[in-house]
Amino acid sequence: MSHDDAKGSFSADIPQSLLDEAVEAVGKRAAPAPAGGEAPAGDPDRERLQAELELSQALGRELTEKLREEHERFLRAAADLENYRKRAQREREEVQRFGAERLLKDLFPVVDNLDRALAAAPPDDPLAGGVKLVLKVMEEALARNGVKSFHALGEPFDPRNHEAILTVPAGEHAPGTVVVEHGRGFTLNDRLVRPALVGVAAAPAGDAPGGGGA
Repeated sequence: MSHDDAKGSFSADIPQSLLDEAVEAVGKRAAPAPAGGEAPAGDPDRERLQAELELSQALGRELTEKLREEHERFLRAAADLENYRKRAQREREEVQRFGAERLLKDLFPVVDNLDRALAAAPPDDPLAGGVKLVLKVMEEALARNGVKSFHALGEPFDPRNHEAILTVPAGEHAPGTVVVEHGRGFTLNDRLVRPALVGVAAAPAGDAPGGGGA
């Protein structure tokens, strides 16, 4: 073995017999398998490689299954998160649109009393103008917050929008007609928050089915 003067140069004197043995060993490993494509039975290298291959395949299947489960778990978590986000958004919008509903319900009787005061005031009452102005300001404030009112007088009774608080003889009105209005109905952003409080015309007892005399 010698070391040349040039930096990084290295040489070694290897016996030819060792080189021949190395070439022969490589040739044996690279030699093709016998006819039929299989190595001789009992080849330890083949058995070791076969075992390693089977182990790798088993580990690969296990890893693939774990990845599939993790992917499905991720998809479920993503779907749950999206559903939660949508639900939170809906709830936030509900609060924005209808959060004042309780307060507004406390104000509706004030509107009812102003309506009654104007209905009962004499035409020449100087206070009626002030009451009318207060009612107008109240209605404008309600409208700015999405509140609309509606009347029911003279309309057929509708249990979806009207609440019957009394019945009166039909007289000249058809049975089932709203003939008295004790309070307007109100909606908040197009959702009913208080039905109109009404009196409904009722047919005389003798006109009811089966109500005739003997």
